[in-house]
Amino acid sequence: MLDGKRNIAVAVAVVILMAMVAVSCSAPKRVPSGSIADRIGEDARKRFDMAYLEAINQQENDNYAAAFDLLNYCLSIDSLSPAVYDMLSAYYFEMGNNEKGMQYVGKAYTLNPQNEYYAERYARSMVVDKKFSEAAKIYEGLVEHDHSRTDILDVLAQIYDVVGDNEGALRTLDRMETAEGSSEEITMAKMFIYSKQGKKDMELAELRKLADKHPYDMKYRVMMGNWLMQNERKGEAYDEYMKVLKKEPDNIAARLSLIDYYQAEGNDSVADDMARELIFDRKNDTETRVSLIRGLIANHEQQQRDSTEILKMLDTLMAGEPTVADFAIMKAAYMSLKQMPQESINDVNRQILAVSPDYSPARFRLVQALWNTESYDEVISLCKAGNEYNPDDMAFYYFLGMAYSQKDDIDQSLDAFQRGVSQINSDSNADIVSDFYGMMGDLLHEKGEIEKAFAAYDSCLHWKDDNYYCMNNYAYFLALRGEQLERAEAMSYKTIQAEPKNGTYLDTYAWVLFVRGKYEEAKTYIDKMMEEGNGGSAVEYEHAGDIYYMCGLTDEAVEFWKKALEQNRDNAVVREKIRQRKYIETISK
Repeated sequence: MLDGKRNIAVAVAVVILMAMVAVSCSAPKRVPSGSIADRIGEDARKRFDMAYLEAINQQENDNYAAAFDLLNYCLSIDSLSPAVYDMLSAYYFEMGNNEKGMQYVGKAYTLNPQNEYYAERYARSMVVDKKFSEAAKIYEGLVEHDHSRTDILDVLAQIYDVVGDNEGALRTLDRMETAEGSSEEITMAKMFIYSKQGKKDMELAELRKLADKHPYDMKYRVMMGNWLMQNERKGEAYDEYMKVLKKEPDNIAARLSLIDYYQAEGNDSVADDMARELIFDRKNDTETRVSLIRGLIANHEQQQRDSTEILKMLDTLMAGEPTVADFAIMKAAYMSLKQMPQESINDVNRQILAVSPDYSPARFRLVQALWNTESYDEVISLCKAGNEYNPDDMAFYYFLGMAYSQKDDIDQSLDAFQRGVSQINSDSNADIVSDFYGMMGDLLHEKGEIEKAFAAYDSCLHWKDDNYYCMNNYAYFLALRGEQLERAEAMSYKTIQAEPKNGTYLDTYAWVLFVRGKYEEAKTYIDKMMEEGNGGSAVEYEHAGDIYYMCGLTDEAVEFWKKALEQNRDNAVVREKIRQRKYIETISK
């Protein structure tokens, strides 16, 4: 592609943003001169001067409200003071009243159109308001008065481009070139316009003129070759590249462009050979070499060639430059693309971390892969190192906590989650933070620290009010304690609304209803759980038995309790329920 091509239309967005800032800047702090005394009288002029100077004093002391009031008082004395309108406009812009701000900027300009400062601010306000034609007229007047203002010519060229006045833009760029000489920026801008007009010869002439002006800078000769390639003049492009390489055999830009040339000609073998030559050339920067590897991989995939060629090349690079992690990163990505054995990919990710231990993507992919194989000890080791090298990455605290939890080390698990939440900031992902607090709540509840557990659940739902896993657990634990049952029912109901076939959620909702004495309604939901085929745990069968008993169905209740006992032979309470054929309350209040 043609390097440096300038999209003027996009640049106008920057100009508009700059204009919005510039328009809201403070106006010059000077007392209006001229015939003010003749206009309003000597006494009024004195009062005006005192108020105006005091407004400036208050503004310099950051007493903006007082300054604003004094300026409005000045306006009540002299309603034709451009300086006051100009200063007040800044306040209105700051207050977000852009309409009035622009009105006051325009008023200052109208009252004193010869003042270049007012004129420029007004023109900028017109750009903000997208009144480009009006802005262009003012800018033309300013640059006519001062031919050295190439900054204004630059804005004018961009405005003319926005309104589609190509000739106006070219004329303005010519004036810039006359004022400051030809440059790459001006040339690219003119080429962009000629391209829109379809004037290919003029476009090339501009680029050739730039190249001729800088005969020792091969960048422009390569750019010319690239332009010729884009415009289907491949033979001429090839000639340009070869001229460059004759003078500078190691010119990386020309060599890269020549690869594109051979690919366009369908000579893939030559293109690949050139790419490999550049890839193995250590004089080239790593970013360029990696980019070439990507291109080579893309070509191989398109041609469905043997993956061993790429792997052999990457292995050679890694062996020759073992401290360059980028090649190992490319190998791991390529192996994933080719769906190679996960353990072999894991080995490459370990190599990456040996060279760049702070490269978190490789660490995270390795942790995920090892988690799937339940290799919790290595997950713990990796996550601990991740905490050191990437202390703000919450994923490693999460997997560390989960791994310790799988090993039944509650204290270490809780410590990992607590250290993770200490990294929370305004940019933290709400879903992740919510899950952290949810896991902390479960762990704290398991430790018997009930109040802390409930506080953690509250924090979880503060970050994500539809964390249904947390809602379910929170509601169930509240029901077990017979606390906040109305809230527990509301939370549990939300979970079954979200996931109506989730057996765990249905069981919790049925149990909350049971605790609230809504036995028939509880039976409806425990039956639904069984109908969905979600039932089967000891707790769920026990709940079903308790609910059926309270609904007067003792025989059915006993059958459910028997199934619960089959699942958990050590449950003495269930055994006693079966013996006595009645419900025994276990809710702690």
